[in-house]
Amino acid sequence: SSQNLSEEFAEAARQLKKEAPRIQFGKIDVTHQPDLRKEFNIQAFPTVKFFVNGSREDPIDCKGVRKASAFITWVKRRTGPSTVLINSTDQAEAMIKAGDLAVIGFFRELHSDSVEVFCETARDVPEMPFGMTASEDVCASYGVQRNSLVVFKEGKPVHNEVLEDGRQSKLGLTRIIKTFTLDLVTEYNIETSVKIFDVPVENHILLFTPMNSETFNEIYENYQSAAAQLRGKILFVLVDTNEARNGRIFEYFRIRDIDVPAVRILNLTSEARYKMPADEVTVENLKEFCQSYLNGKAKQHLPSEEIPQDWDKMPVKVLVGKNFNSVIF
Repeated sequence: SSQNLSEEFAEAARQLKKEAPRIQFGKIDVTHQPDLRKEFNIQAFPTVKFFVNGSREDPIDCKGVRKASAFITWVKRRTGPSTVLINSTDQAEAMIKAGDLAVIGFFRELHSDSVEVFCETARDVPEMPFGMTASEDVCASYGVQRNSLVVFKEGKPVHNEVLEDGRQSKLGLTRIIKTFTLDLVTEYNIETSVKIFDVPVENHILLFTPMNSETFNEIYENYQSAAAQLRGKILFVLVDTNEARNGRIFEYFRIRDIDVPAVRILNLTSEARYKMPADEVTVENLKEFCQSYLNGKAKQHLPSEEIPQDWDKMPVKVLVGKNFNSVIF
């Protein structure tokens, strides 16, 4: 919530006051400052912006940061080096074992486009420790080809991304790395909904099913297998249709009890929705549906009421999704 974020922001300010007194934290209530709101194009609340070198031109947006520790890391990575330079295997091990997640870049040399993109990504993902190394010994001890980004989870490598100059973007890497803050399949609820929207993957697939049904385990295994193969491209979400608090999301997708299990893809940017054509939730059907969506071949699903029989009897015609295009266009 806005209140929580405000408290975490204040806590970050308190802690950084001792360490980095030249970094000033301030709060503005733009309801009383319409000119500032307009100048900086403030659309949503709260918005956090970072001003550099006393200039009000082009402040940097600080998005998706919610905890004091992440605010502190974010600011430090903007004002100093964004990654830790690793020179020994012991140093790498210490970083990997310090927390749940760690990201290490293994490079041939420390001056290249892919190093630059890696460092930029580190600035935008302050929730995780980032290290980089060009040490042959460190690369050899992890059996990693140079010019790779490796995500470690609970001390083990879970993802290896080969970095080629000019091939990866900061957003692409951020997307892949941030998906590891979520499980392969995330069950939708009040707590996880915030995390789901923090990950910059605009394609979400949702499985609507009662979690206590006899077929649930089999369906869920298939869903997880497909999720493992599409990590970073589509975010896999599970919605328990027995949970009354999920009512609004069923309404949004027009899901009824007789429709489940149902699978939908949602594009967050356009809010376009797509329905899986197959009824059975098999790995093959899921992959085919996701692939046709990613290739731009899936047909948009417009949930619609049936066309009323007397829709054109009166001077004012009755339009629903199914006859809207044919009548209007």
